[in-house]
Amino acid sequence: MISLQGYVRQGRHTLRRWSVDPRFHVFLRGLAHVAAGFVLSAASLANLPISLSLGLVCACSGWSAVLVAAGGSLGYWVFWGTAAEQCLVWLSAGLILTLFLSDRRISRENPLLLPAISALITAATGLLFQTAWEDTAPVAIYGLRVLLSGGSAWLFARLFQGRNPTLEWIAWSLGILGLAQIAPIPYLNFGFVAAGAMTVTGAFPAAALSGLALDLSEITPVHMTAVMTMGYLIRFLPRYPGWLGQIAPASVYLVVMGLTGQWDLYPLPALFLGGILGGFLPGPGRLAHRRGETGAAQVRLEMAAGVLAQTQQVLLEMPQTPVDENALVCKAAEKACSGCPARHSCKDIRRITQLPGLLLHKPLLTSQELPIICRKSGRFLAELHRSQEQLRSIQADRERQKEYRAAVIQQYQFLSEYLQELSDQLSRRTSGQRPYYRAEVRVYGNRPESDNGDRVMKFAGTCHRYYVLMCDGMGTGLGAVQEGKTAANLLRKLLTAGYPASHALQSLNSLCALRNRAGAVTVDLLELELDTGRATSYKWGAAPSYLVSTISAEKIGTAGPPPGLSVTESREETARLSLRRGEVFVLVSDGIGENDAMHCCKENIGRTPGELASGLMNCGQTAGEDDATVITVRLDPSTTGT
Repeated sequence: MISLQGYVRQGRHTLRRWSVDPRFHVFLRGLAHVAAGFVLSAASLANLPISLSLGLVCACSGWSAVLVAAGGSLGYWVFWGTAAEQCLVWLSAGLILTLFLSDRRISRENPLLLPAISALITAATGLLFQTAWEDTAPVAIYGLRVLLSGGSAWLFARLFQGRNPTLEWIAWSLGILGLAQIAPIPYLNFGFVAAGAMTVTGAFPAAALSGLALDLSEITPVHMTAVMTMGYLIRFLPRYPGWLGQIAPASVYLVVMGLTGQWDLYPLPALFLGGILGGFLPGPGRLAHRRGETGAAQVRLEMAAGVLAQTQQVLLEMPQTPVDENALVCKAAEKACSGCPARHSCKDIRRITQLPGLLLHKPLLTSQELPIICRKSGRFLAELHRSQEQLRSIQADRERQKEYRAAVIQQYQFLSEYLQELSDQLSRRTSGQRPYYRAEVRVYGNRPESDNGDRVMKFAGTCHRYYVLMCDGMGTGLGAVQEGKTAANLLRKLLTAGYPASHALQSLNSLCALRNRAGAVTVDLLELELDTGRATSYKWGAAPSYLVSTISAEKIGTAGPPPGLSVTESREETARLSLRRGEVFVLVSDGIGENDAMHCCKENIGRTPGELASGLMNCGQTAGEDDATVITVRLDPSTTGT
C-alpha cells in the first residue's frame, strides 16, 4: 500500500520529468497562446470590444499566431456574441497577412510593418462596418481601437525580443483590462485578483497601471488607480510587516470607499485573494537602478542569462529524428535476397523490400506470420532478427542521448537563473547587518578522516547562508573516500559561489548519471539561514536525520535512492525547519541503524550535543565495518557573526 508521502513523491518526480520534456514545453506554450488570445478578447472600452488579440496575432508567427487567433475567436464569441462579427474579421485578416509576411525579409527589415498592418486592418474594418452595417461605435472608440491595435502589436513584438520592465508593466495592464471582464463566480473577478497581486509584488508603475486598467474597465465606481497606488505605498511605512502588505489592497479599498462615500463590495474578496497570492508568487519585472560600472555589469549578466535561456529553449525545441524502421526491414530483405538461390524466379522479391517496419516489434516472428510467401523464409527471418537487435541498440543509444540532452538543458537553465539572480543582487541595497545566529557544528566519526568515506564539510555561503555537508561514498576503503571527496568538493564550490542548493544537487545527480556512477555516493546537506534561524535539509539517498529539542525528538526524512539513477527523475527530499529555540539537528551516516538512532535520540532528550553524539556513536559500533559519522548542529544567538 502506497502512503500519501509516496503519492506526493511520485507526483514530484512526474513534474520534474515533464519539466525537461520538450513536448510538455510545447504544449504549455501552445496553451499559453490560446489563453492569451482568449483573455485579450475580453478587453473593452465603453462596453465595446477592442483589438488587443489582433495585436498579439500580428506579433506572433506560424502556429503561435494560429493558436492566438483561435483563442481570440473563441473569446469574442463567448464574451460578445453577435457583436463579435467585426472582431472575427479583424482576426481572420490579421492571421492571413501575418502567416504570409511574418517570416519574410520585408518584415524583418521593417519591424513596424506588421503593427502598421494591424492598425490598417482595424481602421478599414471599422470604416466598412460603420458605413455598411451601421456600427454605433463613437469616433473616439474607433480611434482608440486603431491606436491600440498597432500599439499592442509593437508592444508584444518588442517583449518577444527580450525583457523590458517598462513594457512588461504595460502588457500586464492590458492583460488586467481583459481579465477584468472574467468572473466565473460572483465576487471573484480575475482582473481584481491580478491587480491585487501586482500591487503587492510589482513596482509602483505596475500598480498604477493596474489601477488605471480597472478604471477603464468600469467595473466599479471606486477610483482603483488611487487604491492601487496607495496600497503600494504602504510598504514604505516604518517597520513594515509582511502581512500588512498582503492585505493592503483590500484595506485601502475599504478606506477609499469610506472617504468617497461610494460603496461597492464586489471587488473586495478578489482584492484580498490577490494580495494573499502576491505574497507567494514572484512579481513582474522591476526597473533596476543601473549606474556606472555596476550598471554595466548588471546589463552584461542579464544579456548572458538571456543567451543561456535562449539556448535552453533551442535545445528544448530541437526535434529528435525518428528511427526509420522501414529502412531496417528493407535492408534485411536485401541481405537475405542477395544470396538466395531462388532470387531470379521469386515473384515477391519486390514486395519483400516493401514490408512495414512493424515486423521489428514482433520478437518471436515465424514464417507463418509473414505477410508474403517466401521459399527461403529462414534466411529472411535470420536477417530480420539481426535488424531487431540493431533497432534495440539504436533505441538504447537514443535513450542515452536523451539523458545527455536533458543534463545539458538543466545546466543551461540553472546557469541562466543563477546569472539573473546575480544581476538582481547588484541593484539591491545591502544593510550590512550581521547575522543573529552562530552555527555550532561538531563532527564525530569511528575512523580517521583520511580513511573515512563519510566526507564532512562545513562552510559559509552567500547572503548569511551556512552549510553543513556530508557525502557518504558507498562502501569502505579508498574508493569510497575518493567518491565522497569528489562529490563534496564539487558541491562546496557551487554553494560558496552562490548556486542554489537544489540546482547544485541536481548538477551532481546529472554528473553521476553521465559517469555511470549511480549509487556511488549519497548526499546529506543542511542549509542554515543565520539571519532568520530557519534551515532546510536536503537528502539524496542519505539516512534520516533527527531534530532533538528539550521535550521531543523527531525524525527528518527517509532513506531513498541515491543520485545518478536518472537525469530526468530527481529523487531528493527537502524538509524545512527552524533551529531558533536551541534545537539540535543531528545528521548521521548509514553506518548507524535507523531504529537505534531514533531510540538513542529519545533517551538523550535534554542532554548536551556531545552526550547525544556519544550515544549515537555507541549505536554505530554494532554496524560492523561500515563508516559511522555523527554531526550535531545548533544555533546560538549571537551578533558577532560566524
